[in-house]
Amino acid sequence: MPQDTQQGRLTPVTDETFATVVLAADRPVVVDFWAEWCPPCRPVSKHLAELAEEFGDALRFVTVNSDENPQSTRAYQVMSMPTMLVFRDGQVVGSIVGARPKNHLRLSFARHLDG
Repeated sequence: MPQDTQQGRLTPVTDETFATVVLAADRPVVVDFWAEWCPPCRPVSKHLAELAEEFGDALRFVTVNSDENPQSTRAYQVMSMPTMLVFRDGQVVGSIVGARPKNHLRLSFARHLDG
């Protein structure tokens, strides 16, 4: 997530913290794989920060700088930026590759909520 953790709702994750923060999470987690050199990553991260506010505690939103964390990037076969993976109970249950409008992201993530 390029530099701006708006409202503190986007948590940076590293290869070292991925298992604890994402795989062991007690709720669904949206993981944004991004890179500094990726032009569409910046607007997507802005959308994710806004959606993190909207979803509150129902979903957790984290970011992984793919260049600085190649282990996590390779482990989930992330080949394009941005890529957003949704994890539940340590498993990938959804994915979005490439930039999408905020409403598309909202609807895609809402499918992974309880109830």
